[in-house]
Amino acid sequence: MAEPFDNYSRYYDLLYQDKDYRGESDYVRDLLHRFHPAVNSILELGSGTGRHAELFAASGLQVTGVELSTRMFEIANDRAQRVSSTNSTAGFSIHQGDARNFRIDQRFDAVISLFHVASYQVSNADILNLFQTASHHLQAGGCFVFDVWYGPAVLAQQPAVRVKRLEDNTIRVLRIAEPTVDTQANRVDVHYTMIISDKTSGEVEQFTERHPMRYYFSPELHLIAEQAGLELVHSEEWMTANKPSPDTWGVTYVARKHSSKGRS
Repeated sequence: MAEPFDNYSRYYDLLYQDKDYRGESDYVRDLLHRFHPAVNSILELGSGTGRHAELFAASGLQVTGVELSTRMFEIANDRAQRVSSTNSTAGFSIHQGDARNFRIDQRFDAVISLFHVASYQVSNADILNLFQTASHHLQAGGCFVFDVWYGPAVLAQQPAVRVKRLEDNTIRVLRIAEPTVDTQANRVDVHYTMIISDKTSGEVEQFTERHPMRYYFSPELHLIAEQAGLELVHSEEWMTANKPSPDTWGVTYVARKHSSKGRS
């Protein structure tokens, strides 16, 4: 079975063509300015295909991305090159690397990790390493914004089988998501079956991928943040700013870098 995003990344932008990237980017930018008004530079951990980063750069922010998937990195890097060639004032560059151990000799006003990248960190070591990467690259007082699957909502609502159908000019895609919940590990293994039909040739491709997703609770995130030299200062429902509840599957957190802590 393929590792997460090995094959999935080829169809990622098509699968999420209806995702409100502009609205999400505006939301994150506004949230950052609420907690750190002078944000000019951002490190994005888990940039995907670069859709958010492209919009942040177009708004005047200097964005450095990190993406592990080779295919997604290639797409994001193409975006970064187009941004640079069409707008000399926009700053968007991207590195291929693992957010758990990525290091460059640069500090940022903010670090972001969106679309549940933190929930892909299923072990304690993985999530701590992600937080340490954020802490290492933050200026003192800088903010780390991330979102997760929220434990109380996952347990209250329970993941369900979901089917998604979509197409473009050349292919039709059927995606079946079948979840398995491991309550002892606070984890949901989402088994994706993808069936892709070529409209011209009639050829059909099928593959499966397992995406392990950890759901989190606020007390453990407070503890992990403290271990990484960060202070968790805020949480809210993703995009709405409502208070987290058992109805809130996606929750956004803001952590601030301790001014008294040394760099990790």
